[in-house]
Amino acid sequence: MNKNVSKGNPLALLPIVVFLVLFVGSGIITGDFYQMPVLVAFMIASGVALLFNRNEKFDTKMDIFCKSAGDPNIVLMLVIFLLAGAFGSVAKAMGGVDSTVNLSLSVLPPNLLVAGLFVIGSFISISMGTSVGTIAALAPIGLGIAEKTGIPVALVTGAIVGGAMFGDNLSMISDTTIAASRTQGCDLKDKFKVNFLIVLPAAILTVILLAVMTSGYKGSAGQTYSYEFIKVVPYIAVLVGALCGVNVFVLLGGGILFAGVVGMTTGSLDLSGLIQAVSGGMAGMQELCILVLIVGGVVGLMKHNGGIDFLLNFITSRINSKKGAEFGIAALVSVVDLCTANNTIAIVTAGPLAKDIAEQYDIDPRKTASILDIFSACWQGMIPYGAQLVTAAGIVGVSAVEIIKYLHYPMLMLVCGIGSIIFGIPRLKKTKENTSKVS
Repeated sequence: MNKNVSKGNPLALLPIVVFLVLFVGSGIITGDFYQMPVLVAFMIASGVALLFNRNEKFDTKMDIFCKSAGDPNIVLMLVIFLLAGAFGSVAKAMGGVDSTVNLSLSVLPPNLLVAGLFVIGSFISISMGTSVGTIAALAPIGLGIAEKTGIPVALVTGAIVGGAMFGDNLSMISDTTIAASRTQGCDLKDKFKVNFLIVLPAAILTVILLAVMTSGYKGSAGQTYSYEFIKVVPYIAVLVGALCGVNVFVLLGGGILFAGVVGMTTGSLDLSGLIQAVSGGMAGMQELCILVLIVGGVVGLMKHNGGIDFLLNFITSRINSKKGAEFGIAALVSVVDLCTANNTIAIVTAGPLAKDIAEQYDIDPRKTASILDIFSACWQGMIPYGAQLVTAAGIVGVSAVEIIKYLHYPMLMLVCGIGSIIFGIPRLKKTKENTSKVS
């Protein structure tokens, strides 16, 4: 541990305080936590950050802002976001989402429908890289199953949200996985392995719990689901390729071409439709990309002005062990997510500080990345004003608060995350090449 950390300047954290006041304050006052756009709030925060250090020229501060926003890790993250958006859009346009959902539903026995929906949601969100997209795809089907079987709608919806958060937390093309891995400097596949070992018990317990809770419901939805297996293959190819360690740029670029070829071969897409799908997918990521740039610039200015040093000193002065450091990182990203209702923003915001703490306490980057993703995901899946529950509640017509008691997986994920810190699970050993093996 570095004992010479500067005490820093707490006033340098004012930009993030301004952001939270604007974003959370407007949500409390209006009852709508999306009334204040996150991008607008961060733009105002960046203006506040530029007001510090009046002795420095404005051009100098803008140079710091731009260099921080243009950090190589951030730029690489942006390109990955754009490619991930394009792949998801092309795969959806050629019917991959519908086929994946229907294939999964076709093989499930009636008395395991709800547990099966959790598994389906997990697979789809791992494949698509988006929890909200998974919920939007599955919620209407879940509502129909609930109506025909008598299973409580909130229970079915909770299973879908849980599955969506499982996959979103692990997917190779999820913006949260990408952000967590890039900010901590580890490979996607390595973070996946560590993260998977931590949350697997939560997933297994959730499946068992859902199966037991719905064992008395024997009715079938009585519906035939049509699908084309070839349209599921691009998702499988991306998942397998990622696990095999294929370069993420090659993986996503190849996935886009593969999905496009499948779409044109099956007649679901023509060349014009493919181009429009790629464009639309990238356009859907533009706001996130701009936001990441602004956050990078603001964090850079706060660090230059001593804000990061203050936080580091504040947290580390209360940390006496490696486990304490891991809990500090978990608490940091949790608080940011609860305030912003966006796990990607929480990871991007907390990531640089988490990396500093991890380096001081020799925490493996993959463990840090997993902590960031797990603790932001579990809270994101449980807050009633988050996009996931808002989307689910809107589709099925029940209160978001009513769904919370059935969010078994996010709750168990939180427990597993805490347990992994307390018991030091999984144990990681470094090889001579400075890579690690999971034991």
